Amino acid sequence: MSSTLHPDSELMNLIDRIAEQDDSALKELYRRTSAQLFGLALRIVRHRDTAEDVLQEAFLSVWRGAGSYRGALSPPMAWLGLIVRSRALDALRKRTSDRADLMNELDDDMAQVLEGDSPNPMDTADASEQAFALHHCLGRLENKQREVVSLAYLRDMSHGELAEQLKLPLGTVKTWIRRGLEQLRTCMARYA
Repeated sequence: MSSTLHPDSELMNLIDRIAEQDDSALKELYRRTSAQLFGLALRIVRHRDTAEDVLQEAFLSVWRGAGSYRGALSPPMAWLGLIVRSRALDALRKRTSDRADLMNELDDDMAQVLEGDSPNPMDTADASEQAFALHHCLGRLENKQREVVSLAYLRDMSHGELAEQLKLPLGTVKTWIRRGLEQLRTCMARYA
């Protein structure tokens, strides 16, 4: 009977069984999806050993979180791909490397892996992550730097206008903005 099921239905069935702690279902899900998910992890982290660790952590997350999977919200491969992506990005955050190019390639690869008629949750997740990252990074600035950067960019004030309003020397305002932006850039790069 399972041979007549749609591949998504078969994977959903396996995830449902995993939610009931059926380890044979986890083994079958791994057998059916690990090659594709390993390829995704490898494209993100670019190191075979790290990709293997990412895949292992992802399947541990599947084992623990299968009960939270909702087939109506996401196809099974999209859900599994997002778990792998999340674990891979965690691994990248532990390493120092150029992440900007990697993220562009990742988005292209994710689009290929998750092709289908279902809506892709990536765009919404990315926008939410960027807003969270900016809020978090602004919060890490010292109060004066945050105030000067916010006034300069949110209210579109010039350095001179800021110095006048805050009754500070122009050089101090410029230094605070420059240092604040450098700290923001460094912080935001961790989320890229």
